[in-house]
Amino acid sequence: MLQNGNYEAIFSRIPIYIEYLKTYEEEYISATIIANSLGLGEVQVRKDLAKISFGGKPKIGYEVKSLLDDLSSYMGFDKLTKAVIVGMGRLGEALFHYLGFDRINLKIVAAFDVCDKYNSLDEFKSICEKHNVKIGIITVPEESAQATADLMVSSGIKAIWNFSSSSLKVPNNILVKNENMANSLSVLIRLMNNL
Repeated sequence: MLQNGNYEAIFSRIPIYIEYLKTYEEEYISATIIANSLGLGEVQVRKDLAKISFGGKPKIGYEVKSLLDDLSSYMGFDKLTKAVIVGMGRLGEALFHYLGFDRINLKIVAAFDVCDKYNSLDEFKSICEKHNVKIGIITVPEESAQATADLMVSSGIKAIWNFSSSSLKVPNNILVKNENMANSLSVLIRLMNNL
């Protein structure tokens, strides 16, 4: 099970590289330019790019389009990933309508809730199978989170983005990314108080 912070740091840097490269107007770019523009260490950027792309040329750099393709492919952004969301309160609604998922080629194909306005959980497995859904997003209250995760696992979901405060128990082959907004904000508050 993937827990917060227990993944390669490179995964969090690559989307930053991609966003920057999309705005870069020259045909070629060097690791030095990327590092300086993003306030990152040049050695780290060089290592990241060397791990992913073999297109760099000494004293010329990387062709921007090819590097973008390599980075997007490495992250899986080159193919459509489908997700479902369970829990359509305010947070669920916000995530469901968030346009930024288009940048990573993620589409939320269905929303589920006890409210009649959304799909019923009785349809969950069939909708996941029909759309070949691999990611489930949980935005339900803590007391419903484990049952929701169990349903997702039994329906073929391979990765769960968990916004509940519940610590989920899932098989080892299921990835879980927990998002505890209060904990994240507490880090920011602590850092702010040190200024």
